[in-house]
Amino acid sequence: MVSVQLLGPVELSVGGRAVEVGPPQRRTVMAALAVDVGRPVAIDVVIERVWGAYAPDGARSAVHAHVARIRRVCERASETAAQPLRVVRRSGGYLLDARPDHVDAHRFRQLVERARAMGRTDPAQVEPLRQALALWRGEPLSGLNGQWGARMRETWRRQRQDAAVSWARAELRLGDPVTVIAPLTSLLGEYPLAEPLAEALMRALHETGRGAEALDCYAEVRRRIAEELGADPGPALQQLHQEILRGHRAGPVRRQESGAGPAPWPAVLPAQLPLTVRGFTGRAEELVRLERIRAGARGKPAAVVLSGMAGVGKTALAVHWASRMERAFPGGQLYVNLQGFDPQRAAVDPAEAVRGFLDALGVPPDRVPPGLQGQVGLYRSLLTGRRMMVVLDNARDAEQVRPLLPGATGCMALVTSRNQLTGLAAMEGAHLLTVDLLAPDAARELLAERLGAGRVAGEPGAVGDIVNRCAGLPLALSVVAARAAAQPHRPLGALAEELRETGGRLDALDGGEAASRLRAVFSWSYGALSAPAAQVFRLLALHPGPDMGPAAVAALAGVAPEQVRVLLTELTGGHLLSEAVPGRYAFHDLLRVYAAELVAVHDSGWARRAALHRMMDHYLHTAWAADVLVTPQPNPVALPPARPGANPGKPGDYEAALAWFLAEHSVLLEIVRQPPEDFDGHVWRLVGVLNTYLDRHGYREAALMAGRNALEAATRDNDRAGRANAHRGLGLALDRLKHPVRAREQYVRALELFAELGSDAGQARTHQHLARMSGAQGQSRQALEHAHRSLEHYRAAGDRAGQSAALNHIGWRLAQLGDHSGALPHCEQAMVLARESGDVDGQAHIADSLGYIHHHLGRHPQAIDWYQQAVRLFHAAGERNTEAACLMGLGDSCHSAGLPGVARDAWTRALALTGELGLPDDDTLRAGIRDRLRLAVAPDESPGHVPVR
Repeated sequence: MVSVQLLGPVELSVGGRAVEVGPPQRRTVMAALAVDVGRPVAIDVVIERVWGAYAPDGARSAVHAHVARIRRVCERASETAAQPLRVVRRSGGYLLDARPDHVDAHRFRQLVERARAMGRTDPAQVEPLRQALALWRGEPLSGLNGQWGARMRETWRRQRQDAAVSWARAELRLGDPVTVIAPLTSLLGEYPLAEPLAEALMRALHETGRGAEALDCYAEVRRRIAEELGADPGPALQQLHQEILRGHRAGPVRRQESGAGPAPWPAVLPAQLPLTVRGFTGRAEELVRLERIRAGARGKPAAVVLSGMAGVGKTALAVHWASRMERAFPGGQLYVNLQGFDPQRAAVDPAEAVRGFLDALGVPPDRVPPGLQGQVGLYRSLLTGRRMMVVLDNARDAEQVRPLLPGATGCMALVTSRNQLTGLAAMEGAHLLTVDLLAPDAARELLAERLGAGRVAGEPGAVGDIVNRCAGLPLALSVVAARAAAQPHRPLGALAEELRETGGRLDALDGGEAASRLRAVFSWSYGALSAPAAQVFRLLALHPGPDMGPAAVAALAGVAPEQVRVLLTELTGGHLLSEAVPGRYAFHDLLRVYAAELVAVHDSGWARRAALHRMMDHYLHTAWAADVLVTPQPNPVALPPARPGANPGKPGDYEAALAWFLAEHSVLLEIVRQPPEDFDGHVWRLVGVLNTYLDRHGYREAALMAGRNALEAATRDNDRAGRANAHRGLGLALDRLKHPVRAREQYVRALELFAELGSDAGQARTHQHLARMSGAQGQSRQALEHAHRSLEHYRAAGDRAGQSAALNHIGWRLAQLGDHSGALPHCEQAMVLARESGDVDGQAHIADSLGYIHHHLGRHPQAIDWYQQAVRLFHAAGERNTEAACLMGLGDSCHSAGLPGVARDAWTRALALTGELGLPDDDTLRAGIRDRLRLAVAPDESPGHVPVR
């Protein structure tokens, strides 16, 4: 098909491929004919549209020449087209011979008129409006000058605004507010005084639980209207603003019965910034520049690279300014330490960083796409329509940063690095800001802020000496200030004298005068520690990072948990350790280097290995105890006793176990990725314990890495049980990453080894994995066979929770094969066992199976009851995708039971969930829900309405 594109640059399009028409004047002639497609346009009209009222003498000849060239372009473009595009001569003018829908501006108007004819109550009107808005490729008649072009642009812009508002209202009536937020935010940026756009956006934000952003949107629109028009917003916008302030629903956009259960899942508001530096000062110029960059972005995504030497205060500046800007970025703050310059640890892979962001944004594990590209796409989609601050700390290079940059309008990224990252400026338009050493006056201001202005003013000479010794490095000044604050009655001159007497050099640093003086400050402050605190400081260099909890510190140092908090307080008070978030401690990179040098000199090899052994035992045994609570099935991994002093934790319940994994999984993965030497047994056992957590939370690439390292460790350790568990974990990771052939090879090898070992628990779990994978491939009978084998081994192992899972799988597979009567007793028995063993996750899945089975047996009241239970359990567990699928099933059963209003409520909630999960419109689940809503009858208002719990 050949068409003319006017809603963007003026082009011909042949089968979706753009064909250049020519220079701007020729494109204006083309546009002048296309707006009246199918009707002759007089040459005088063409001339007026191209040149206005003051056409040059040769304008008529120029039009003839341009038309001749346009005709040749159209002929070439139409050679293979079923409906050619032609320019023909007609009575004193020219005619573009084509159907109106071959010109995008006319096609846009036709689609809008079709939607208007359907009426507001017809849910199908949303589709032509979607198609109409999709025709826009940018500024209409882009690059063309003149009054006629300006008038056409203004007309089409108004039409676009009206269509966008109609589309947004239609989507909101369908219960899909998430879909409209990003487009409306972008349009409101282009047309900031368009109140109907603002009203629709505020409704959508309020519907998704983002009321604060809705209020912020109103404030911004009100400010612009006041500044540019000297007026207040209209009554409709003011009324909506008051409704949101009072906590009311934002108007009658979507029907929601009061008894219909929880509203669609609220948007997660991440707040990941570390604690700000107390008494931050001395960066007034940099703060002003950051604010100018933010203000100058005008709603577009912005990135700033703060570069400078180690210890110069880049992170403190980024975190301080990001914290100050909380109101400007109401969508929340994301933070990651990329570890780009840590000599003892690998830099954080972008895939790991973006995976952490998805967790912070509330993405359920089963909706995390495999691979970096898919995860980055989801991450950026989730940021669309939200003004968020993203802090990327300690970046190594531009390649590490690029996948993590937000592409959404209104978002901002702050990147800190020792390198300038000029590639980000060239390719992404990032602003480069160098953070220099503090000037003497700023350094004195920092000390005055920490120690009091009177104390600093009383000893100007000593203060000058301290500032000089610290070389303008905020890190060094903070360490000295902490020591001075701890000794308030000691003269600063005495501290300065001590500092002068401290010498030496830290070779692992970059070198130079500043580094040499920084080492002197570290040495001076370390020398003031108590002996127990000094030992803890040294031994912490052995921890893999990125941060640590008190229990792990106690195990590493071999001290009692109640004692370690006193020592941690001493270290944080001296600024030798930081408490980035409450209860989690971390080193500055340079202090980690210094501690590593000290532990190698002052602690024997035996002492270092004993500390590592206690730490590894602590993590392994605590992870095993947490896994038992997260997965009621007995773990096939056997543990040797923990060493004295390891102090393994024992989470009290499921929530505590999950919280421990969430806090420590980065540490556990770092141990597996770069394990200490001669701890192979700990590595493969730790991976065996981690498998379930990594799988349930969607850490697929991490699970693959862990499985490979576990297999290598178990092979070196010559342990068959370790190899069997590693093969099982590798199979699961490969299965999740859509490599079924390679996954099956790993599963078969695991079964062989478990059989040799006589491990029923290992064989049961592996058959369970094979049953699920076979079912996903459509091999229901093979899946059924594996499920029966799994049940046999679970019974032999005496694992009741495992038996429950296997019975449910058998029932589900029988139901898929059409044997619903045979499926029912298996799932009913499964539910009894799941309740006895306290397996909440299992109960949710079994309730879903029972709802499906009863629905297909025609027992709709029973199906509704089971689906309601499943929805409640999945909602509590945060499994949002499965909750949406259950809601769709619930709606089906309600519709079959003659309850169309309840059915519509369930489908509407399901659609809202899939929208918040970022599922595309062609996703099977989302498309199925949309189809049901389009075909559904009007909501039922009868007293028989059954609330969805």
